[in-house]
Order: sequence, then structure tokens, then C-alpha cells
Amino acid sequence: MQTNRHLIALDLDGTLLTDKKEISPRTKQLIWKAMDEGHIVVIATGRPHRASINYYNNLGLSTPMVNFNGALIHHPQDSKWDALHSPMPIRTAHKIVEACYELNVHNVLAEVMDEVYLDQYDQAIIDIFHMTQNDPPFTIGSLKNKLREDPTSILIHPKEDHITTLRQHLDQYHADLIEHRKWGAPWNIIEIVRKGMNKAVGLQKVAHYYHIPKERIIAFGDEDNDLEMIDYAGVGVAMGNAIDELKAVAKHITDTNEEDGIGNFLQEYLKLEVESV
Repeated sequence: MQTNRHLIALDLDGTLLTDKKEISPRTKQLIWKAMDEGHIVVIATGRPHRASINYYNNLGLSTPMVNFNGALIHHPQDSKWDALHSPMPIRTAHKIVEACYELNVHNVLAEVMDEVYLDQYDQAIIDIFHMTQNDPPFTIGSLKNKLREDPTSILIHPKEDHITTLRQHLDQYHADLIEHRKWGAPWNIIEIVRKGMNKAVGLQKVAHYYHIPKERIIAFGDEDNDLEMIDYAGVGVAMGNAIDELKAVAKHITDTNEEDGIGNFLQEYLKLEVESV
């Protein structure tokens, strides 16, 4: 066993994935080389399990995965692994849905693990969330009536001029119970999870499982849902395309997701030797 093995945490969108939502051959080769040398690679994403598992399998991973920004930490290949699911209370969810109705947002979506509840039919949103043919069907209809379990996350698709009002409402009335983050363009979706949930929480649990100290955690990200993870990791790396706030807390800045930022950083930092792709 390598004595100085690192835990490498990869965000997906805007980080591991190119703008075409693919993993580039060079970055994949360098991740595999790092794994060959004993380093541990995990995915840490805001996406649910079903929208991440294809990339997990593509990389040939056999590690735990952090989904929903830390609200679900589980092991896709080991049902005995001590999974942690931290949904928000249903009462809080219903209050947020009511606020959305009052603000007349475009749509609201709730997820309970891999089950999806959509307030109003919207083919564009369905297309985003249906990642494979085996996905469970959406339950479509008023969330006030249909949502009966504590949701893992709520996604709100607000009207452009309501984003600030909505986030202020969430801060004013629900700050002690939830965390909310905004997705980047083109969707500008507001994602809500239980208070205290973030990727750093997931990373901490996985690092403890593998007995890897904080200084040997390398984490890559690009958006505001990566802030805690990049700040927590001993080697926090912001992508070249990352938001300024993330670059400010990162220890390193690498190339963009279109320029093999992850692969280039790992090659240099871990001194990986590979044939050029």
C-alpha cells in the first residue's frame, strides 16, 4: 500500500466534464494512472446518483460517491457501506413550495433519493433529468399533494427577476433549516438541501473511511457548491473556468475543464508519467 496516497475528489459539471458533458481522453488517462499508483478517486457532485453513475462506471471507480452536495453519501457497489442520507423535513419542503407558488416560479422539482417529483410538466427539465432508459418515471403534479416523504433536495426554476427575491425569502424564513445554491447558466436553478449539507461533509466521511489526512486530499471544483470542499481539502484546486469566489479560497488554480485542467494538475502534482494522448 502506498504510504502517501491521496484522496482525489472530482466535481462533475464544469470540472471533470467538458462542456459536451464528456470526460476527455487525456484527463481519463491521467486519472487512471493516479489510480494505478494507489491514489483514491471519488466523485463529489450536486447531481443525484442516477445522473452520476455513468461517469462513475466510465472511470471504473469502486469507491463511495457524494451526491446532492453531501445530502447523500453512499457506495454504489457496497450496500453494507455506512451510507448517510440527510433529507430536509417535509414540513420545510412544503413551506418552500408554497413560497414558490406565491412567487409564480416556472417550476419546482423535488427528489427523494432517485425518485423525482415535478410540479408541472416540462419536457426540457425531464430531458435534463432522464439520464438513462432505466430511470424511474417522474411523478408529475402538485408537490403539495404528491410529495409525501422528506426530500433529499428541492430544485426551483425561478423567473429571472425572482431569483434575488426568492433567495432573500429562503434566507429570511428558512436559513436555520436549509442550504441553497444557484446553478450556473443557462438554467439558474436554485437547489436546496438540508442545513449543514455540503461536499466537505461527504469528503470528510470518505477520507475518514480511507484513513487519509486532510493534507492529502486533492479536490477540484468550479462553482459555489464547491466552496466548502475546496476550502476543506489540503489541496483545493479551482478550475480556470471557476467563479472568482472559489478561486479566492483555492490553494491552486488549474486550466479550464476544456483544457484538461484536472489531468494537467494531477500529472504535475503527483508526478505522473504517461504517454501523451
